[in-house]
Amino acid sequence: MQGMHFKLISANDPDVFQDRLNRFVEGLPDEALLLEIKFSTATTGSQTAYSALLQYKAVEEWTS
Repeated sequence: MQGMHFKLISANDPDVFQDRLNRFVEGLPDEALLLEIKFSTATTGSQTAYSALLQYKAVEEWTS
């Protein structure tokens, strides 16, 4: 699929994770369509890792 992109965002701190996710989504160009977000957590000992895989696609800008 042409124009399809993926971005993996992860962090061990939930606030850092949320900040990274927000900054990426806010930084997407107007011509990008966010198609799907898959979220996962993994725990090792007492530490939790938060991850999100974002799938987005470049589309043509709409004009009216």
